[in-house]
Amino acid sequence: MRFSLAALSLLALYSLSNCTSSSKEESSHTGKLTAEASAKPVADSSKTPAPEPVATTGKANTGDPTLDSLTYAPTGAILPGKRIFAYYGNPHSKKMGILGKYEKEEMLQRLDKEIANWQKADPATPIQPALHLVAISAQGAPGKDGGYRLRMSDKTIKKVIKWGNEHKAIVFLDIQRGHAPLGGEMEYLTKYLKLPFVHLGIDPEFSMVTGHKPGTKIGSYDAADVNQAVQFLSKIVKENNLPPKVLVVHRFTQGMIKNYKNIKLDPNVQIVMDMDGWGPPVLKKDSYHDYIQKEPVQYTGFKLFYDNDFRKPGSRIMTPEEVLALTPKPMYIQYQ
Repeated sequence: MRFSLAALSLLALYSLSNCTSSSKEESSHTGKLTAEASAKPVADSSKTPAPEPVATTGKANTGDPTLDSLTYAPTGAILPGKRIFAYYGNPHSKKMGILGKYEKEEMLQRLDKEIANWQKADPATPIQPALHLVAISAQGAPGKDGGYRLRMSDKTIKKVIKWGNEHKAIVFLDIQRGHAPLGGEMEYLTKYLKLPFVHLGIDPEFSMVTGHKPGTKIGSYDAADVNQAVQFLSKIVKENNLPPKVLVVHRFTQGMIKNYKNIKLDPNVQIVMDMDGWGPPVLKKDSYHDYIQKEPVQYTGFKLFYDNDFRKPGSRIMTPEEVLALTPKPMYIQYQ
């Protein structure tokens, strides 16, 4: 089913189009909602990371011939040997992030050019390119099942996964669950996560445990939810003889992650707490310190916005050198 743009109701602040919770993507999407307050960041873990196993990847066995024909198969744990550098968004939306702002070839050229800047800033750390797709997006209306979320179609998800395969980039599938249970949304992505280069992101901003509509309040996850995602990924890794999965958890306020000390590490999953807020450098640095550095889990990440970091008068996007001066140095970098 497809809806015309006129038929879609939009939330304020770039919420995604109001449409049914089906596996078919709609004809138009706007961008990811980001609260005005977003700018509280991340740090290296005081916990000792769990030992990372060496795993062989073998041939993909997803049950889908299209996916099983993909050849990119990195081995071993990515972190901390490499820094992950990701472009974020959705190919159906120019406003949602850099991944969808440009056509594929120009987007990938920009990705490579930006990676070169970061490699120059830290020549000692190799960079792993990544594409971070919002595969399940929060919605302003409940849809047929009351989930307040829209699952991207198999066609859309495969398209971005193929881009990653061709470019030797890992791919993250991001969940904005709305009111839908996290477990069911992860299950929807299972066959893709069986690929050795596909990883997971979960976004507390759109986890509406209070029952509010996405976009009206900032949501949250408890440590139990993060542990659920870790256990889900660990099971996939063990059953499919895969290298460790990376789990990116977005955060830019105190309340988005509750009981962080109860998050449990697993040797099959590398957890990245990603400072997701936009704003001037001083605010982003404060956020990183307060919500990432002071509440460590395992690895840390930092998000930069090509547009929103300039929204406040006199603001600007931080340079690679400025981000790498943070303590700890983020090992996951994302541009929206």
